[in-house]
Amino acid sequence: MSLEAFLHDLHFDIDKIQPPDWEVDWEDAPLPYKLYRGLPVFPFSPEVPLTLEGREMPVKPGLRGIGHFLWYVYGLTQFFQSFYAMDSTEQAVGLTQLYRRFVPSGGALYPSELYVYLKMEDLPAGVYHYDVAHHRLVLLREGDFDSYLSRALGNRCDVSACFCTVFVSTMFWKNFFKYNNFAYRLQGLDAGVLIGQLLEVAKRFGFEAGVYFQFLDRAVNHLLGLSEQEESVYAVIPLSVEPAITWFADGNDGDVDISATELCRELTEVQHDHYVRSLRIKEYPMLIKMNEASMLESARSFRRIAGEKNVNCEGQAVALPHVNRLSYDLASVCRKRHSPGMDFVLGKVSQLQLATLLKEATSFPYQNDLDGTQEKPESRVSLYGCLYGVEGIPDGAYHYDSAAHALRKVRLGDHRFWLQQGMSLHNVNLFQVPLCLHVAGDQDHLKTALGYRGYRIQQMEAGMLVQRLLLAASAIGMGGHPLLGFDASLCDEIYRMDAQGKTSLIQIPVGPYRLRTRLEGSLHG
Repeated sequence: MSLEAFLHDLHFDIDKIQPPDWEVDWEDAPLPYKLYRGLPVFPFSPEVPLTLEGREMPVKPGLRGIGHFLWYVYGLTQFFQSFYAMDSTEQAVGLTQLYRRFVPSGGALYPSELYVYLKMEDLPAGVYHYDVAHHRLVLLREGDFDSYLSRALGNRCDVSACFCTVFVSTMFWKNFFKYNNFAYRLQGLDAGVLIGQLLEVAKRFGFEAGVYFQFLDRAVNHLLGLSEQEESVYAVIPLSVEPAITWFADGNDGDVDISATELCRELTEVQHDHYVRSLRIKEYPMLIKMNEASMLESARSFRRIAGEKNVNCEGQAVALPHVNRLSYDLASVCRKRHSPGMDFVLGKVSQLQLATLLKEATSFPYQNDLDGTQEKPESRVSLYGCLYGVEGIPDGAYHYDSAAHALRKVRLGDHRFWLQQGMSLHNVNLFQVPLCLHVAGDQDHLKTALGYRGYRIQQMEAGMLVQRLLLAASAIGMGGHPLLGFDASLCDEIYRMDAQGKTSLIQIPVGPYRLRTRLEGSLHG
């Protein structure tokens, strides 16, 4: 199968890329976190703060502060058990046991891993893995890699001015074992919600952050000691406490090019023993082919692309009430965030709640290497929604015009029946949901501008918007449940997206909910 056909079917016809006889081997499932063995470890304090409000911003964080930061980004936060009905009569009952983090993940499989390059007084300078199972750092490679990493980013970042650089990777097997090739779509979104959470937490810690989607992949993977047959870095995010830092310089000096092959020769190869639990790891050739096709060998391949103006602005506008940005304790909101599933209960949503939700989700510009230094860049992803029972707004499908803070009518009516029909797994009753939102992006998945790397970048940016939406929903007392098991073609037709060259990337029902009985415990001191 060609990569072009693979991406099309991944979005519009998943059955074509899934084996008809695929069975999940639950007994041989991988762990949801990576465990290195036989390497130096540096434990963090288990006593994480219960609030992120009123923090004193440190001149430069120490080991304790970095531990708190990483825990709020991706640490294990809760263990819970929940009962659910296995049939419509509720006579057969099943038990779910999960470890939760503050970010959602398809099937709670968490295919992403976090690595950090740290330069601090409390521990040796070098590259570390964040071991979430034990809340500690594992030293992978000791040394000063400022020059190496700066060149791997195309000399566009002053790494020496950053106390930490975070690497967000994807381990292919961690959700391929369940979802087969559909894992490729999930992995970009999972990385995106993680980046979205990281940026929100960084803001509370007083850190400046720049997101690099483009870098020399093999050089970065080589630095971390990753095998590209099982794992690859998706994003590099340097952190600084210097507000005046320049994130995205013009790059190489003169005409000197930088290649991943040349950089890799500067460092000896390292191979570390790690444990994933699975004994029978199946092959995933399409994921490897997509990853290889997305890699950048030369810094000359780096591009800047602008977002687009709101393209669906011809519909009649429904003005939303003016709202201020939400002020909330991120720690408290993260603890409350919940994916309701079948626990949604239909309730009224006010215009003020809707306006606050949409404004908050879309009012967080972030610094990234696609936009560069341009001021107020347009987003490459946008929000659409099918509304039902919202106070003072006719039921229907709308596009949110973030610049005007208004809804643009696309198609009036109650669309819940069609949305429910379009779900491949009926794990949410959409008739109980007042807001069914969709993140939309270009139909070509940025491939024209960025090649096959554009697809995973688009998925990451969609995931970042999803996380902001979920946090905003939690802050106003509602729940959101991200879903990929929906008919994208049907949703595109509802919103008349074809004419705009857009497509629905992910579906997020949002609304009031009632928690079912469950046993829950926090995993922090």
